[in-house]
Amino acid sequence: MLDREAARNDVTLSAPWALIEAFANQPREKPQDANAGADMIVQALENLGVPVRVYEPEIYMSLPISASVTAGDRTFAAKPPAFCASVPEGVTGELIFMEDASGGTPLDRNPAALDALKAAAGKIAVIEGFALPNFIAGLEAAGAIAVIAVNPGQRIHWGTVNTVWGTPEPEDLRNLPKIPSAAVNRPDGAALIALAREGGTATVRTTLETGWHAQKLPVAEIPGSGETDDFVLVHGHYDSWQEGVGDNGTGNACMIELANVLWRNRAALKRGVRLAWWPGHSAARYGGSAWFADEFGLELDANCVAHLNCDSPGCRWATSYEAIACTSEAEQFVREVVQEVTGQTPVRKRPQRNSDYTFNNIGITGAFNGSSMLPEEVRKEKGYYVVGGCGGNIAWHTEDDTIEIADKDVLDTDIRLYLTAVLRLACDPVLPLDWRAAAMEYAETAASYRQAAAPWIDLAPVEAEIAALATELDAFYAGVESGAIAPDAANAVIRGLARILVPVNYVRGPRFTHDPALNVPPLPAIAAAQSLPGMDAGLRGFALAQVLRGRNRVISALRAATDLIATAG
Repeated sequence: MLDREAARNDVTLSAPWALIEAFANQPREKPQDANAGADMIVQALENLGVPVRVYEPEIYMSLPISASVTAGDRTFAAKPPAFCASVPEGVTGELIFMEDASGGTPLDRNPAALDALKAAAGKIAVIEGFALPNFIAGLEAAGAIAVIAVNPGQRIHWGTVNTVWGTPEPEDLRNLPKIPSAAVNRPDGAALIALAREGGTATVRTTLETGWHAQKLPVAEIPGSGETDDFVLVHGHYDSWQEGVGDNGTGNACMIELANVLWRNRAALKRGVRLAWWPGHSAARYGGSAWFADEFGLELDANCVAHLNCDSPGCRWATSYEAIACTSEAEQFVREVVQEVTGQTPVRKRPQRNSDYTFNNIGITGAFNGSSMLPEEVRKEKGYYVVGGCGGNIAWHTEDDTIEIADKDVLDTDIRLYLTAVLRLACDPVLPLDWRAAAMEYAETAASYRQAAAPWIDLAPVEAEIAALATELDAFYAGVESGAIAPDAANAVIRGLARILVPVNYVRGPRFTHDPALNVPPLPAIAAAQSLPGMDAGLRGFALAQVLRGRNRVISALRAATDLIATAG
């Protein structure tokens, strides 16, 4: 058994910091610049003696060029989110401030926002916050002709408004945004909000280039002992907005050192480890990881025991590990890893539908998307608003994401954290994943849905199947702990349960496809149950049909999971 402390002591910052310094001078936004960044990753691995293979998929990308908002004789600086409609000639219309449709609450959990959208028909909607795909899609569906997103601070943030995950299928093309969007900063946005309240007009212009581009995708494969073909997948995107040191140069550097230490200790690994650097995170809406899931879907299905996303570690002031995203069966494992490395005790966050969490439809346990974050008191002290990366630094997705965002001490801790997690997954005789925690989550979810739906449909059968699964899981883990169930048999069940239960808790569509880039509620097949009480009677029958079908799907999956456990003996 590989000593984890000894492995952590092998960590050095020479190779990862050299990559960060190189990336600080290497934009990775445009396809050719991103490919140059991939070449630098490959060179760093080869310098360490780590074998690397480079794939070159063609992925569908949207490249923001320019945007502006003109009102009267004043033109405001703006940025177009990736995948918004390119309208260089501009769209002119009356402004309307959509106060109830602003902020970060998903529209499907904000009825006031849904009602407010109706007022946007034929107008240019002004919203506060980031240009989030769910809001843009809702406003477009309501008939808005353009959207202006007022970002919270002085800087304008790049982003994307596409809800299609990865390269679209033909049927997905209709879901690509068809109206222009522009992000402006807070001072300019305040002026536009004031103008909207007065019934003023504006013109929104956007220019983007959308098309197919060959992008490099490096993969380092660290072999295990040969006892099994199973492997752990560690991944993170290397494309960025301009230099993007904190998002995600630091993550790329973290993975370089992981590959270095794991390669030197490969003889002690029971399971293999694959490290993949993705292109097309923003400009292709996770196009690189989606291609990998498509190309290697059957191999991932057969052998991947877990995936770890590495995005924005090692950023300045980010010393908090109090909340870590993971699927519920990984909760205790993640807590133990964080405690071992940092001494902190995190709480679990449900993974959102972002951050290259591309593998839910296959059914693979996931842990992390970010790791270290600014402590809340530091964020408030600095007057920062909440952002999606850079450890909480508001340089995220702006020109300020430069070398100053990286921090050697935080990076060192994060490398050790990811290394410890990988070593547990690659070396523990029995995979450190506890499906009893997932059953507890399902029970809580199903109980709340049953209570909401009680006057119209009976969801007690779902709870009964969850209880039956929980009983079998208790017996299974007791057998594992006593030695009555051999490690190989236990691992086959633990891995197999992911294929069944991750989709039932995180996915609406079929396996080997990609759900939209929109958050999914727990047990989504029956989630409409929670909306039944407030639903118009004329629509409730349609929702009941959905819940009834979903009940069948969930019960069938739970029974399949229970049957799988029985194969362990």
